[in-house]
Amino acid sequence: MKIYTLHKKQNLPISKAQAWDFLSRPENLKTITPDYMGFNILSGGDRPMFAGQIIQYIVTPIMGIKTKWVTEITHVKEGVYFVDEQRFGPYALWHHKHFIKEIDGGVEMEDIIDYKVPFGFLGQLVHPFLVKPKLEEIFEYRTKKLEALFGKYTKNTPLKTD
Repeated sequence: MKIYTLHKKQNLPISKAQAWDFLSRPENLKTITPDYMGFNILSGGDRPMFAGQIIQYIVTPIMGIKTKWVTEITHVKEGVYFVDEQRFGPYALWHHKHFIKEIDGGVEMEDIIDYKVPFGFLGQLVHPFLVKPKLEEIFEYRTKKLEALFGKYTKNTPLKTD
């Protein structure tokens, strides 16, 4: 059983409160997900996140195949981190930790995803050329979208406060 880890960091010139406000609202996930994925919240995304929240989505990750994805927000420390875990969906395991910390001139957002692909050995064979590149592409889109929304971070950039 192979468990993979994707680790991403992004700095933005916004306050910790602004970052938390955006990230803790499930409806904003659609904004930072590529349009071709057909991301649509079916239920559970109508309030800011809380531990125990179940959110149901439809996504189209590859080849136009619509997939139902059900996640549970398992841990929340307001303004600091939250964890979502897949309960039903395309992965054999999905455990996604989101951290936010203040840095000079903004925030650092860190994502650590531990995941396992389905289909055993066959899943492991397709991981390097199908699953991993798709996840990298999604996070690259997310990076660009967040920069378009909040600006590009540099140490000398003043914080956006609106």
